[in-house]
Amino acid sequence: MTRILKILDWFIIKKYLTTFFFTAFIFTMIAVVIDTSDKLEKFIKGDCTLHEIIFQYYGAFIPHINWLLWPLFSLISVIFFTSRMAANSEIISIFNAGISYNRFLRPYFISAGIICVIHAIGNHFFIPVLNKNRIEFEAKYIKKVENQDQNNEVHFILSPDSKVYVRYFNRVDSVARDLRIERFKNGNLIEFFKAREAKFIGDSSIWLLTGIEKHTFNNLKETLTLRPRDTMRMKINIEPDDFYTIRNFNQTLTSPALLRFIDKEESRGSGTAAEYLIEFHRRTADSATLFILMLIGVPVSARKVRGGMGLNLALGVSLGATYMILSRFSVTFAQSNLISPLLGVWIPNLIFIGVSIWLITKFRV
Repeated sequence: MTRILKILDWFIIKKYLTTFFFTAFIFTMIAVVIDTSDKLEKFIKGDCTLHEIIFQYYGAFIPHINWLLWPLFSLISVIFFTSRMAANSEIISIFNAGISYNRFLRPYFISAGIICVIHAIGNHFFIPVLNKNRIEFEAKYIKKVENQDQNNEVHFILSPDSKVYVRYFNRVDSVARDLRIERFKNGNLIEFFKAREAKFIGDSSIWLLTGIEKHTFNNLKETLTLRPRDTMRMKINIEPDDFYTIRNFNQTLTSPALLRFIDKEESRGSGTAAEYLIEFHRRTADSATLFILMLIGVPVSARKVRGGMGLNLALGVSLGATYMILSRFSVTFAQSNLISPLLGVWIPNLIFIGVSIWLITKFRV
């Protein structure tokens, strides 16, 4: 590794990473102070302990705010230390020594790549686990909104042609009372299946039904089958967790769990899978954003200008703000099913890749 990376590479990588993590530390402290001052009264009045505040809430809040803002931190840190290098004529000296612009970008790619990989791993695996702690704490102590137990009069869509109704579900013993499954063909009801009780007995969505009643329709003819004392096992595409709703549920699932949930919703045809697809694609797109904003920051700050670092920072922050606004618009279109979730999440990145290429070719030193 030492042979591959030269002194110039180590010099820029060290500046990039130290500036990046220092920027993240400063902004994190500011965010914690602002958040604490905003929620201090609720902390005092609430029943939460100091241990819960520090470890459950801020132990999750700090990674959450960092992972949210790391792309912006990357842009600010690149502009900050590259502008200083340009002001001290270090970049001019590097190019006068025969270093090409592409070669000059190599340590930036390496540094951004390291941060990007860390960000992607956190987004897909660790941050969702911490988000669950933070969201549950906020629901219980800050917003006073309990996560909902959907126990009474519950309706589920099992597939485009079938749905299920449960009059009451007991989370203690995982027993559903008065279960009814309706199946349709071409918009017409062809049969419905009733059970006095349905008990969840394990994985693969297997339920044990008792008090069975089946109605089958053929035009105007109805066939009734009664088995009030019999029991039978049936695979139904619902599980006990479906009766429990957590706020911002899509943010609390790791990516493997999120993909399984998406497959389940698509098999049901419920039409809610798009929201979860947006969350899944966003996690990768946000990490790519970090890399793209680095590519924008280098050409913006590598030139020595009269305005100095302040002008470069203002331009960089303006581009970052433009990206955030564009991202909100495109996600809104995806949520409205006007464009696909993948395209809706990646449109800002695709546009800013073009901007970064234009800036690199336009502002070469």
